[in-house]
Amino acid sequence: MGSLQLQDFVAGLVGGIASVVVGHPLDTVKTRLQAGQGYGNTLKCFLTVYRNESVTGFFKGMSFPMATTGLYSSVVFGVFSSTQRFLGQLRHGDAAAAPSLADMTVASSVAGFVSVAIGTPVDLVKIRLQMQTQPYSKANVKLKPTAPGSPMYRGPIHCFWTILQKEGIAGIYRGTVAMLLRDVPGYCVYFIPYAVFCDWATPEGCISPSPFSVWLAGGVAGAISWGLCTPMDVVKSRLQADGVYLNQYKGTLDCILQSYQNEGLKVFFRGLTVNTVRGFPSSAAMFLGYELSLKAMKRGQTETNP
Repeated sequence: MGSLQLQDFVAGLVGGIASVVVGHPLDTVKTRLQAGQGYGNTLKCFLTVYRNESVTGFFKGMSFPMATTGLYSSVVFGVFSSTQRFLGQLRHGDAAAAPSLADMTVASSVAGFVSVAIGTPVDLVKIRLQMQTQPYSKANVKLKPTAPGSPMYRGPIHCFWTILQKEGIAGIYRGTVAMLLRDVPGYCVYFIPYAVFCDWATPEGCISPSPFSVWLAGGVAGAISWGLCTPMDVVKSRLQADGVYLNQYKGTLDCILQSYQNEGLKVFFRGLTVNTVRGFPSSAAMFLGYELSLKAMKRGQTETNP
């Protein structure tokens, strides 16, 4: 692996950790809204979690994504940047050539495909831990022996092994199709708007965008991406939350049909507000961490090799 590729992977790691720290509390609210019952709107969900579980309730399942999302983001940014350079060399004869819209679309799609292999198990464990105390109506579901409100998993490792033992590899990758349908187009409307807004926010004559430009462009890109991807994010969250106390859905299509039949079209926009709001600070932290660490590594390399 060349130095440029290594720098992209390391910078992605830093950005991923930053995004988890900033975005996890709102991510918990989003998951409860999309996959839980009895929470109502965003404000009611926020107040219910705080009243029943205090501040710690917003950080349920955070240790696992903290340890793994850095790796996940490292792969996403590394694959995206490496693919862009490969396309630049292939199409323009220069790996450093400014990428075209088509180049960015292909690179975003490839990053989305590759990321799902890591992201699906991470999201599954995170959502299962976030949903352990969800309220369930005992009248219409046959529950597993563990009572709702009582923790089924002792932590992320126990959660992972429990799912693996009971459901096998297929259980660990539950929701993969929904995640592909979310992430492949999702990364296209993530990286491309970021590049557009970054250029727009950077004054003429500047070689690189300022930290504020990066923060603003990253935040706007995140809000757009998460807002547009909310319908499939709802399906993915429901599929992955399914199985904590019961098994309701047979697959992605069945989840879509059952959700629509039971709750109407509006169910696919559940969590839209919190998704969009969370997308701004989380993605702003992601891109800022990525760009600043990348710049620091390049500066250090220049000083080491004048």
